[in-house]
Amino acid sequence: MPRIICHRLLFISFLVAFPAIIVAQTTYSQIWSEIDLVRIINDKWSGELDLAATYSDTPSEDRILKTNTQRNVMAWAHYQFSPRWKFSAFLAYYRNKDVPDIGQYEAPEWRTALQARYYFHKTGYMLNTDMRFEVRFIADENEGFYDVYRYRQKFKYLQPLNSKVLRQGVVYIFASEEVILRSIKKETGIHYFDCNLFTLGAGYLFTDDLQLELAYVNVYIPRDDNDEIDHAISLTLTVNNLLQTVGRLINGPPKEIEQEE
Repeated sequence: MPRIICHRLLFISFLVAFPAIIVAQTTYSQIWSEIDLVRIINDKWSGELDLAATYSDTPSEDRILKTNTQRNVMAWAHYQFSPRWKFSAFLAYYRNKDVPDIGQYEAPEWRTALQARYYFHKTGYMLNTDMRFEVRFIADENEGFYDVYRYRQKFKYLQPLNSKVLRQGVVYIFASEEVILRSIKKETGIHYFDCNLFTLGAGYLFTDDLQLELAYVNVYIPRDDNDEIDHAISLTLTVNNLLQTVGRLINGPPKEIEQEE
């Protein structure tokens, strides 16, 4: 069953990206780095702060690490409604520069969204889907802002390799497919289809609260005569309850207090 799901994800990604094979392409190589700091409040609520940066080659610079095209900070609130449903909201600030689908200029951006995640409970692997409604307020060249509304649908499959559950010492692989639609017509390409993201990667849990993921992300942005393809290497570090996690890494696990007889 897991193999069938992976094949379907790959097949869907091929169908969406197939037009890029038959038209001219502009390709970019990128590096995405992200740190996710998660604070567990109780069984239902958690908060999260994401810090991210994107480096890319551009039409005027072919060295990837030379140009920082995007930086962002994102604050999340998560509510675990039930074992199957999780609801989230975020507010984020983006510093954009030389982002091809926006323009070759400084473009600060505010972004907010509501998201629902549904978990398909399976034995031995994990499958979920995200439904996100997103609003972007992006600066234009005249120092004003314009708004773009987007809907994002994502499916993600995750397979632990040396355990049936995610825990300390477990290695896992994952694949995801995400389609993004937008409210404003693009001047070229499929007008309301913003882009498609296909991700294939692996992760490792150093502890139950510290994990690292490395992935390849293919971003397809359709255009009438010159599609854009981004090839990105993504590195994400996730830390739960930062202070306690750092303390355990430095001092080791807490020692049991011996009771006096």
